Amino acid sequence: MTRLRSESGQALVVSVLFIFVILGGTALTVDVGSWYREHRQAQTTADAAALAAARKLPAIDTTPAKFSAQTYATSNGGGIDAIGGITFRTDYAANDTVIIKVTRTAPGFFAKLFSIDSTNVHAKAAARSAQPLEARWVAPITVNKLHPMLSGADKGETCPCFGDTHPTTLPLGKTGAPGAFALINLDLSVNGTIGASTLGDWILHGFDEYLDLGDYFSDPGAKWNDKPIQDSLHLRYGTDLLFPVYDTLAGGGANAEYHVIGWVGFHLLSDVVGGGTSGSISGYFTEVIWDGIQSTSASPPGTDFGVRSIALVN
Repeated sequence: MTRLRSESGQALVVSVLFIFVILGGTALTVDVGSWYREHRQAQTTADAAALAAARKLPAIDTTPAKFSAQTYATSNGGGIDAIGGITFRTDYAANDTVIIKVTRTAPGFFAKLFSIDSTNVHAKAAARSAQPLEARWVAPITVNKLHPMLSGADKGETCPCFGDTHPTTLPLGKTGAPGAFALINLDLSVNGTIGASTLGDWILHGFDEYLDLGDYFSDPGAKWNDKPIQDSLHLRYGTDLLFPVYDTLAGGGANAEYHVIGWVGFHLLSDVVGGGTSGSISGYFTEVIWDGIQSTSASPPGTDFGVRSIALVN
């Protein structure tokens, strides 16, 4: 006679093992998700610290850049590696790129069941300061490259000369071509006169597209006494604007073209308009960090007038 065996004990063992595997998988999933979030936070800190440091570059003395990186990282969770956490390299100019490495300890929760108390997560970011090939938020006021503070000398210093120790004026009026009065049409899709309200908006807020170097039509007519332009200039007192710098002006009227070779920051202090056809704005040229698209060349096209853009790079 065949003796029947009970399998209830085997089923219990299998069930316990199955539950253990499920719990282990769940625990691992929860902890891995936690570690991933910690890594993303570390990466965010590394990115932001690199961008903050790059604002002080390029520079021979990298101390200010290091201080900016450490200050920002400390206020956002810390974790910059004590050794090799902040380094610099030369891409296009000396020490124009900073590399930040961040390490943080991510605790284990359910993973402690498997003797995993914590794990280290790592993040790395590099940011470069470089001359922009294209610029955004440009104001429609042109500057001749032969302006004394750009190509001359001041107080024994070879220009470009920046800062409030080099005050200057920019003439607003006829600029060497019939119908050209130092106003530029930044909208390449339109050939002709731009309304004073649009020009005023571009002065107040900047042109909301990335602009390349090259030829731009003049906006014909003297609009300096028009209220939208005057109001915008007054609202920009004490702030930095970005102007296109040109080397040649050809043609006349609506077909006059400025050939833009670079960008320059200008800190506006005041303006004077006389007779409706001419005037000036006063202030000083200034080195600025601006929203732009960097060139990928060590010798970018155009002329360097102290404008830099910051970007995360490999």
